[in-house]
Amino acid sequence: MPRLFALALGGLLWAPALAQSDFPRKPVQIVVPYGPGGAVDVAVRIVAEHMGQSLGQPMVVLNRPGGNANIGPGVVLQSPPDGYTLLASSTATVINPLVDTKLGWSRDSFQPIARMATSPSLFVVAPALGVRTLADFVALAKSKPGDLTTPVTGFGSAQAVARESFTRLAGIRLLDVAYKGGTSFVPDLLGGRLSMSVSPLNVVLTMVKEGRLVALANTGLVRSPLLPDVPTLTELGYGEAASNSWFGLHAPAGTPAPVVQKLSAALRAAMDDPKVRLQFVTAGTEPGYLDTAAFNTFIDQETVTARRYVATLPTTR
Repeated sequence: MPRLFALALGGLLWAPALAQSDFPRKPVQIVVPYGPGGAVDVAVRIVAEHMGQSLGQPMVVLNRPGGNANIGPGVVLQSPPDGYTLLASSTATVINPLVDTKLGWSRDSFQPIARMATSPSLFVVAPALGVRTLADFVALAKSKPGDLTTPVTGFGSAQAVARESFTRLAGIRLLDVAYKGGTSFVPDLLGGRLSMSVSPLNVVLTMVKEGRLVALANTGLVRSPLLPDVPTLTELGYGEAASNSWFGLHAPAGTPAPVVQKLSAALRAAMDDPKVRLQFVTAGTEPGYLDTAAFNTFIDQETVTARRYVATLPTTR
């Protein structure tokens, strides 16, 4: 009997290890908390196919927008911590739990896997607004306090950080219009029903190049080689509002380390592929892979910055 018990116990201990060693045995789902076409969605779809080839199983992208990008994380946390349901993470993953402490999750609810890239955003307006510089926009906003409109998908994105910080520094007030995210606001922006947007470069790049939108400023630390004539916020005197987006993958806390390592390695292989890197660069996104340890340190730094930002938000939001 003791021998049979020992064999049975050994089988129980061995089974999880085997499941981890042959991960994945079925498709892996990546939940994007935004609509199709947005910066996070675009970045994830670029790497998903390559990662699927490395892992030998499809990487299925699932959009779950809404709730200020809080629905997606909730979906992921309802799944077992086995690596088969991942979160496409961004600044909102850090900021949102600080903005709303009743969400039921925090950054510690998730295990960082790896960061894939970073991207600046652009302050853009429709040509019909009649402004060509950020100074022109500030002057117009001051002449019409609370009348100029801007799309808002929540306070957790890098775009929200830049927008809120800029309006505070410039001493202007805009009218927030709620959208679910992704590119849902674009028709209203192009049609002049929105006055201004702070949008990821890869979302509005083509529209700027075609002259359908006017870029007033770049939120990055340096000018984008894709739009070298667009000045940075720092150059224009609003350096405190500079803010880059970042894109990564997280899993539910408790996901086994070997599974996390496999996923991180697959993402690294994707980001090392010249074709993948070219897709990111062409879209206005800077490849910037960080492994699990480095990404965790990066998240620590982002949390410190996020706490300072959240402290400046209006109490009525």
